[in-house]
Order: sequence, then C-alpha cells, then structure tokens
Amino acid sequence: MQPQCYWILFLISCLLQSLSAHNDFFTSIGQMTDLLYTEKDLVTSLKDYIRAEERKLEEVKQWADKLDLLTAKATQDPEGFLGHPVNAFKLMKRLNTEWGDLESLVLRDTTDVFISNLTIQRQHFPTDEDQTGAAKALLRLQDTYRLDANTISIGDLPGVTYKSPMTVEDCYELGKIAYTEVDYYHTELWMAQALKQLDQGEESPIDKVTVLDYLSYAIYQQGEIARALEYTMKLLALDPEHQRAKGNLKYFEFQLEKQRKTAEAETQENTEHTKRETSKKKPKEKAAKGSIPERAKYEMLCRGEGIRMTPRRQSRLFCRYYDNNRNPMYVLGPIKQEDEWDRPYIVRFHDIISHGEIEKVKELAKPRLRRATISNPITGVLETASYRISKSAWLTGYDHPMIDRINQRIEDLTGLEMDTAEELQIANYGVGGQYEPHFDFGRKDEPDAFKELGTGNRIATWLFYMSDVSAGGATVFPDVGAAVWPKKGTAVFWYNLFASGEGDYSTRHAACPVLVGNKWVSNKWIHERGQEWRRPCGLKESD
Repeated sequence: MQPQCYWILFLISCLLQSLSAHNDFFTSIGQMTDLLYTEKDLVTSLKDYIRAEERKLEEVKQWADKLDLLTAKATQDPEGFLGHPVNAFKLMKRLNTEWGDLESLVLRDTTDVFISNLTIQRQHFPTDEDQTGAAKALLRLQDTYRLDANTISIGDLPGVTYKSPMTVEDCYELGKIAYTEVDYYHTELWMAQALKQLDQGEESPIDKVTVLDYLSYAIYQQGEIARALEYTMKLLALDPEHQRAKGNLKYFEFQLEKQRKTAEAETQENTEHTKRETSKKKPKEKAAKGSIPERAKYEMLCRGEGIRMTPRRQSRLFCRYYDNNRNPMYVLGPIKQEDEWDRPYIVRFHDIISHGEIEKVKELAKPRLRRATISNPITGVLETASYRISKSAWLTGYDHPMIDRINQRIEDLTGLEMDTAEELQIANYGVGGQYEPHFDFGRKDEPDAFKELGTGNRIATWLFYMSDVSAGGATVFPDVGAAVWPKKGTAVFWYNLFASGEGDYSTRHAACPVLVGNKWVSNKWIHERGQEWRRPCGLKESD
C-alpha cells in the first residue's frame, strides 16, 4: 500500500477509537471541534491519496498505450521485428526489468486480477541471464561489424524494417552489464553514449553524475589516467560532495605525477644510452609480416571483406542444370547448381526446398527447439557454449513423411547414403546468433567423436537456408576466404573428408552473427558408413 493509504487507515482507526471512548461528543462542543480537525486531516490525506492514484493510473495508462502501439506493430511480423538486435535486447529488458517495476507500482494498493495474472506470467518471463545474453549479443555485433554506439542507438542498421532507437536508460543498462562482466572497453562506449544523449537534452531518470562515475572508472581501468581525471573533474563540477570522486581525484593526480617522474627518468636514461651506442648502429631489419589471426579473418569475412578469389580461379566457377548423372528424379526437371568455391569445392543448389516445406519444417521444429550444444573435446559430454548462440531441434521421417522426401532429395543429388546420416537438424539463431569457427568432422585427436553412432566420421555436410537474412549471418571459411550468404530456398554442400578418409582442414567454417533479421537453417551431416561403393576410397592421402 502507498504511505497515504496507511495514513488514512491510521486516522480512521484513531477516529473510531475516539468515538468508542467518547460516545457523548454532543455534550461538549470543545471535543467536537477536535473531530472537525481530525476529519479535515482525513479529507486532506484522502485527496492526496486520490491525486497519487491518478498519477499512478496516468503512468500505467501511458505505459499501456506505448506497449499497445509497440506490440501491434511487432506482432504483424514477429520474426522481422525481433530480427533487429536492439528490439530483441529491449524485449528482454522490458520483460525482465520494466514489467517487474510496473507490477511493483500497481501492487502498492491493489489485488486486481491483472496483478495475479502478471505475477503468474512473470514466472515464464526472461531472466537476468536472458537480458545479459541479449546485451552481450549487441556488443558482439558492435565488434564484428564495426558499428559505433551512436549507430546502434539511433537504430540505423543496414536492412532494418523496424527502426528502434535506444534511450539513455538502455545505453546505461548496456554499459552496466559490460561493467559487471569486467568489460571496461564496452562500458566506456555505452556510458559515453548515455552521456551524449543526456547532453543532447534527452530526459531520463539516470543522472549525469551516475554515468560519469562509471565512465571515469572504466577509462581508468583501461590505463588512461589523464582522461579518467578529466571526467572525474566533470563529475565533481556537478556534485562537489561526491565522496568517491573526491578520493579518485587525489589518486589519479598522484598516479599522473608518478607517471611523469617515471617518464622523465626513462627519457634521461635513453638519452645517455643513445650516446653510448651511436657508434654501434646496425642496419634496420625488415619486420616480418605476421599472418592475420583467425578471429580477424572471420570478422572480416562476416563484413564482406577479406580474401578475394583471383580472376583466373573465378573463371573456373560455373552455373549449370544438374541431374546427378541422369538421376530419374531430375532428368526432366534438373536442379540449378552454382559453384560457390573451388578449394574446398562448395556448391549451391537453387530452389531446392519450397516455401511450404520450409514452413512445415519450422512448424514441426519450433516446439522442440532447445539451446544448441557442442561436444566437449575432452569429456565428450554435450554442453552449451558462448560461441554457439542458437536453438536447434532434430526431425526424422517418423515426425512427418515430408522429412523422408527431403532426405531422399539429398540422397538423389549427392549420391550418398542417408540411412547412416544423422537426423535432419533445424537451427534458429537468436539475437546476434552465431557459431564461431569449427570443424564438422572429428579430427585425429578426437578418435571417439562419433563412436556412439557407429557410422564413422562425418564425410560431408548439406546445409539448407530456410530464410533470407537482412544483414550478417553468412557461412564463412576463414582459412580460404570463402563467404556463402544465406538465400531462402537454397542449399550448399561440401565434403569434409578427402576420398582417402583424411580430414579436409580447409572446411573449417563459422556462422557469422545475425546483424539484422532472423536466420533459419537445417543441415544434414552425412557419415562414412554406406558410402563405400558410392564414393570409393582414394589410395593417396591427398585424394
């Protein structure tokens, strides 16, 4: 209950006690005048209570109107709306934090059915872990696609349909989550963005002092003491009595003076050393050109940058009508096939799965979607990992006859046996969804990778694209520079093993983070057993 309500109940209780103790008020005008003042206080408190309730109801009404407009627009195209990472983050934030605040507001003095329903529903709302995960996804997208905080905040992302700007509170929340994760780089970026929007006049319950406190500390943690001191002084200009800032000011000044003295001593020492070594100069050696780390190559390919195939190699890639050596299913209606890459050889099949089939597969998979796992290379146990952000499900012919038809289609076009292949896996990538560089096949240091299946190693991978992606979401091969972009209704295929059975390490690949949009894929991992006569073993290791 609100304080006014308690005050009213207290006064009514006092009044009733007075009436009980002095039931002969009419005999004394003096005593009755006291009751007039008591009643006046009651009326004043009652009016205060009414005004507070009206303010609360107006606040709730504004919230409801805002959410009514938002949900009406969002539910017209839920996947398209949540394809914008900011919308997904803000949904996590609303359901995990803001709806709870609303519940507390309304619960102050009501036991309405709405509150009971809300309390029950909140058990199924996103948790702190979900909100943190959505925030980390935004930070990951920011790094991978080199987006500045302001671009994300104003919602100006490539291919967006539902532009969604971020408030000061959103930016502050993102910075605070980064701070909790000891990620001071992103703490600085998002606290600076929150400060920028406050300086531009945006109204917010978050004050500049709070933002500057986080900002100065994050900058200090990155070793930039002079800048940390600058922001601390700005904080103290707004709140001269801020105790932590006053302490930090003295500490930063001390550290700067210490750095200055150390630098002077080093400069003097270097000068003397230079004089002594002048006669012993050696010619400059050319610095060795280092290779680009895999992470950098992966992110470059995700942005559409990186290695390019030479014109000569490009000229050897073709498009064709394909019937897999006059397979009876495709003689009269061959499939459109396109070469995507030469080494490893990656081909794309166009118009290979229909819209109706895609929708049925999604319908069957959605109730079964669970957080995707990876096999721990040491223990062999399936577990979740931060570098694989998606949910997946598995479908067989027992679930629907259409799955059998899809499996048969893969067999007809690859010529490989499907009876020993794994079930059809369906995956849906969430906000910033990705799968960092990995191999599909088991390496020599993982001899028991697929032992429980009893079908040998993964000889090949077939990957259906079941949605277009507005931005990001490519399948990239960092070692060779290949990037395959999602296109609904197509599928790509490659061999993971050479004909000799040795692993092709150039097939190491990754699923780039989805920047804008919603990515659905399904894949078939095909195994060695059953392929003995379909793909005969080569005699040389390189075959």
